[in-house]
Amino acid sequence: MLRKKIIILTIAFLVLLIITSIIKNQTRIIEKKLYKLNETVILKEKDKNESQLDFYFLTSPAELEKKIKILGQKNYSPIENSKIFLSLSNFTDIQKKISILKNLNDKKTKKN
Repeated sequence: MLRKKIIILTIAFLVLLIITSIIKNQTRIIEKKLYKLNETVILKEKDKNESQLDFYFLTSPAELEKKIKILGQKNYSPIENSKIFLSLSNFTDIQKKISILKNLNDKKTKKN
């Protein structure tokens, strides 16, 4: 009777020991993956912040004026509000109209 209890306890101990080691290995693998993902997220955030800084610097009015002066364009004028598209559908509608007009002009020139 005593021998059966010792065998059962030993088997239970070994099973729990094996399960614990398997779980530990799996958590180490997951931690390594998380560490790599965190590194990539940090790098992406750094790239994003640098890109935003570049964008804000390059699109500032003073920088735009400098670039215009360098290019020598004296007749620079800002974009009219009517040329700014509020949505993609507005842009595609206008592009379709332009392409239809071009097709009509091409047909007229071919007839002549």
